[in-house]
Amino acid sequence: MRLADVEAPAVARLSTGIAELDRVLGGGLVPGSLVLLGGAPGIGKSTITASALGHLAAAGRRTLYVTAEESAAQVKLRAERLGEAALAVPIVADTDLDAVVATIETEAPDVCVVDSVQTLHAEGMSGSPGTVGQVREVAGRIARVAKERDVATVLVGHVTKEGSLAGPRVLEHLVDCVLQFEGERERAYRTVRALKNRFGSTNEVGVFEMRDSGLVEVVDASARFVSEATRAPGSVVLCAMEGSRPLLVEVQALVAPSEIVPPRRVVSGIDRNRLAVVLAVLARHGGIGLGSSDVFVSAAGGVRVEEPGADLAIALALASAARGVPLRSPPRSQGSASDTAGSGAGPAAARVRTALDGTARPLAAFGEIGLTGELRYVAHPERRSAEAAKFGLAPALSPEGPARTLRAALAAALGSTAPQARNAA
Repeated sequence: MRLADVEAPAVARLSTGIAELDRVLGGGLVPGSLVLLGGAPGIGKSTITASALGHLAAAGRRTLYVTAEESAAQVKLRAERLGEAALAVPIVADTDLDAVVATIETEAPDVCVVDSVQTLHAEGMSGSPGTVGQVREVAGRIARVAKERDVATVLVGHVTKEGSLAGPRVLEHLVDCVLQFEGERERAYRTVRALKNRFGSTNEVGVFEMRDSGLVEVVDASARFVSEATRAPGSVVLCAMEGSRPLLVEVQALVAPSEIVPPRRVVSGIDRNRLAVVLAVLARHGGIGLGSSDVFVSAAGGVRVEEPGADLAIALALASAARGVPLRSPPRSQGSASDTAGSGAGPAAARVRTALDGTARPLAAFGEIGLTGELRYVAHPERRSAEAAKFGLAPALSPEGPARTLRAALAAALGSTAPQARNAA
């Protein structure tokens, strides 16, 4: 049969009632699909799944919560702070795979959560729960019953000490979507991103904040990060792209004399290899050598940024920290794109713009740095610039502006303190 002759029926997705989670999933849960949700212990996996089931139950969907790690009483204690809807979700506490599969077949839910796949045990298989054979058998049987009965199933999985999903790699190939819950328990912000998605994009990210009432969506994350920007030496606002939406993130850098050889390179939320490239280009083409200094770079708020468009922001933050001089923003012209974009901004953005009026605005920047010191094009420059303009940070320093090289960007951001020599550390 030709692909042109294949009929592709429209599938109605099931909304979880959590807009950020639905965005990462591609619009909601697909009936009969398997979603693997992984994350560090205590990051909020059980909280977000219980909240999603509560919203689905309130919308009239049949739900089922399978807990193999905690008792039903422990799950109830968590659900009590999520509202009455979460308490209406039926629960089964069992580690036997046969009993769990029989319950799913009997209850025939629309959505089922299995927490977690590593703690279920299949009779007749050797090994303890969590071993390769057990996880493969458990996931395979749950997948079969989910596909046969069109049950959208969420499998909660463990992670290794490196942060990757635990278990055999076949587990990731078996499911339709792999979600990674990221963040630190000590920080308020958590992010959910798709590592694999057969029904949507893998570039989307959802931002959440942990509160007493559970995980709360951060609808306008840029407003939070911009309002918390320090505007001190070593601080710059990065105009990043997370999937289809722009996100403003504060990048901070600290440069200090080193007493050890080799000096330390510590990153948080930034790719260590990209930092090494930026340091090399900054020394060769920017005139700032930091080979004898300890370097610390962090994306504030616990956000992880991996795209090459963060190069320019990292370089500017390092140069500002090394000089001890705050970065200056280009002056705004009357009737600029910043004012036009700000007129249609939301209430959160309007509050941030009002707070920044009359004060020193943080510098916004984005762009990739080439090995020869030039600034290179990155995707969606218009959307990045528009997001910066919405918060009154336009014009953003980027490859689209007059600064086409790293040295020119340093001169524009540092002014008279811009390096003139090849090594000014």
